[in-house]
Amino acid sequence: MSKSIQQWFDEYGVSHQNPTNKVIHFWCVPIITVTLLAMIWVLSPWLTMAFIAIISVFYARLSLTLMTAMLLLLLPTIYIFNMLHAETLLYGSIVVFILAWIGQFIGHNIEGKKPSFFEDLQFLLIGPLWILGHLFRKFKIDY
Repeated sequence: MSKSIQQWFDEYGVSHQNPTNKVIHFWCVPIITVTLLAMIWVLSPWLTMAFIAIISVFYARLSLTLMTAMLLLLLPTIYIFNMLHAETLLYGSIVVFILAWIGQFIGHNIEGKKPSFFEDLQFLLIGPLWILGHLFRKFKIDY
């Protein structure tokens, strides 16, 4: 039996209760997502699109609404990647990716709990949806 989106969010939320950790995650998770895609883009735009397609299938099984919103956020980002010099995009993304992960681990140190993905790697995909789900709830949008 697969988990519902709310079950994923509830499990992810267990290690994201501290307000400082939450703020760090609200900044770092999207940054990690974008920089990871940028690094993949430099390797291969086709691989990036395949990666997004595979993730979209996972997201669609949980929430078509959140999957659509995620695509609406990612596709313009991909367009921007195409306008940037590959070397600048790669090196800039690597530096920012590392700094964002350092931020994540600082947040979890403050929280006093290990990151969720240590239990299940799928939480690496849930993190961006958790942020988006929070925004949907804030604006009272069903997902």
